[in-house]
Amino acid sequence: MVFLAIYVGIFVAAFFIITKGVQRATSDYTSLKTVTFGDESAVRPNRYAGIISILTIFVMWGMFTGSSLLPSFLHAPGPYQGTTSFTYTAEAGGERDDAEVTIVVHPREVATEAPEVEAGDGFAKNDSAAIAQWRSGLINVAGNDDISKKDGNTVVAINGTPVVPGDGVDIEGGRVVISDKGTPNFTPNKGWQMEPLYLPAPETVWTRSVQVAQEGFRDFTLIEHLGYSLFRVIAGFLFGALLGIPLGYAMGLSNWFRGWFDPIVEFMRPVPPLALIPLIIIWFGIGETGKIILLFLAALWIMAIAARSGVSGVNISKVHAAYSLGASKWQIMRYVIIPNSLPEIFTGARVAMGVCWGTVVAAELVAASQGAGMMIMTAAKFQNTDIVIMGIILIGIIGFGIDMLMRIAERFLVPWKGKG
Repeated sequence: MVFLAIYVGIFVAAFFIITKGVQRATSDYTSLKTVTFGDESAVRPNRYAGIISILTIFVMWGMFTGSSLLPSFLHAPGPYQGTTSFTYTAEAGGERDDAEVTIVVHPREVATEAPEVEAGDGFAKNDSAAIAQWRSGLINVAGNDDISKKDGNTVVAINGTPVVPGDGVDIEGGRVVISDKGTPNFTPNKGWQMEPLYLPAPETVWTRSVQVAQEGFRDFTLIEHLGYSLFRVIAGFLFGALLGIPLGYAMGLSNWFRGWFDPIVEFMRPVPPLALIPLIIIWFGIGETGKIILLFLAALWIMAIAARSGVSGVNISKVHAAYSLGASKWQIMRYVIIPNSLPEIFTGARVAMGVCWGTVVAAELVAASQGAGMMIMTAAKFQNTDIVIMGIILIGIIGFGIDMLMRIAERFLVPWKGKG
């Protein structure tokens, strides 16, 4: 919730600063459009917004991981580190005695021993413990007392506050909770920063990325892993487009094809590709063929629906105009239907490519020895979160690059899109 609130706050602040300040001061009002609805060319990505959006994500990533790339005043409150203590009151045979527990909270990667403390007088003895950040630990305070638990030694108060099993008391640096068996359990304050096991800092991910790029991962270089994934995605997508586009055209132009294939397409469209993995293994084995077929099925239905939608959305007045000029059916197909359906097909292609990239991780779970998905899943098994994040970022960058190339191709091949 804190992360979301900060993100929304930055979004709102950037919006008003840029749109009401910077751009209003630099805009040429005579060139501004007054109508944007229905005019795709009137709405373009705001470059300031894009840059600030990316910077915001990386700054917040650094804030909530304590990154050394940011000044310390920008860091979110981190986990407690240091030495704290609390006093417990033990009761046995109608008598009470106090003792102090000293706790050292240390970073996980730094091995630390519990400090030595004097036992003190009375039947309750002083104790010590070493607990790693983001972890908790039971402190068997009765273990060195003169009277054991079996003889009725019970913790009845923490820092003077009466407690029973299940109660908790806040102390400096954390919270002490009495377990069901009466043993104090200390949990250090975690702060707002994420534990490196779950989210490493940006510089950690970058260092690991450089290491993997130089040394490789599981007997393959990073380029080879990404290359195998790219090959599988492109192959699956191309096969899906080669079959899906003609199928969509047939469904858009023929009642018979529409009636025959529409139930199949609409049935398969909502089925996630992940659900098909068991059948793919049974039918095609665990080789390369099965992975490409899975991606082919991920793209097929999207391309078919896009082509069908493109054909169905052709303005009928254009068809009538072509007929009135003496055009044949092939000429109408060539000069009217195909050009007017291409925008929908390109949109479907971009969606299909995104779905294929999202599916390649699952496809490479099928006994793959190389690929970005295999790299991510293998790293996850060994809790190498930095490699997992590196793989996700690289997949995102490549997917974004492919989408940009498809946008450029669309502007070059379909310059009439959005112009009526």
